[in-house]
Amino acid sequence: MTAIEAIVFDKDGTLFDFASTWEAWALAFLRRLARDEAHARQMAEAVGFDFDSQHFTSNSIVIAGMPSEIAQALAAHLPEWEEGALVELLNEEAGRAPQAEAVPLRPLLTGLRAAGLKLGVATNDAEAPALAHLASAGVMEAFDFVAGFDSGYGGKPAPGQLLAFCLAVGVVPEAVVMVGDSTHDLRAGRAAGMRTVAVLTGMADEGTLAPLADVVLPDIGHLPEWLGLA
Repeated sequence: MTAIEAIVFDKDGTLFDFASTWEAWALAFLRRLARDEAHARQMAEAVGFDFDSQHFTSNSIVIAGMPSEIAQALAAHLPEWEEGALVELLNEEAGRAPQAEAVPLRPLLTGLRAAGLKLGVATNDAEAPALAHLASAGVMEAFDFVAGFDSGYGGKPAPGQLLAFCLAVGVVPEAVVMVGDSTHDLRAGRAAGMRTVAVLTGMADEGTLAPLADVVLPDIGHLPEWLGLA
C-alpha cells in the first residue's frame, strides 16, 4: 500500500464542529432576512433547518451544499433577491460566523506537518470565507492548498478540488487521505482515488458514512494514532 504523504480536509464539520458553528448562526441569519417569523420558518424548512429545535436536519442542503445551492433553495421565498446577490450575502455572512474548532487545531496541524505531510482544505464553502475561518483560527499557514467551490475546480462530490490539491503539492492521489464528515466528502475522495476517513463532528452518523470510508473516527484528533504517528 502506498505510504500516506498528504491529507486534504473538508472544513465545516471536520476542522470545525458543524452544529456548534452554524446552528445559532442560521437562526440569526434567517431572522434577519425574514419579513416575519412565519417567513423565517418557511425559509428554514426550505434549507432543512428545524426552527423550533434550532438544529439542521440530516439531509439539509446547508450541510454539504454550495452557497449557490442554498441560494436556489431560498429563492422562491426571496423573489426580491437576485441569486448572485444572495450568494454574495451568504458568503459575507459566513465569513463572519464564529468558528468552533472540532479539536485544538494548531497543535494537531503542527504535528502533522512535522511528520512531513502536505495539508490542504477542500470545501463547498466559498474560498474567501474559508480563508477567513482558517485565519481566525490561526492555522492558515499550516495549509499548502485551500479551495472553495468557486476556486475554479468545482465542488464536491466531484473530485476536481482534490485532484488540484495533488497537482499543487506533487503527490499522487493514492498517497492522499481525504478527511470529511459528509458523503459528499467521501464520494469525492473515492472518485479521486484517495483513501477516505470519516469523522463524526458533522451531522451524518457512522452508519451513513461507514460504507464510503476506510475508517470512521470520532474527530480529527484521532488521525495521528490512525496514521501511526502517536
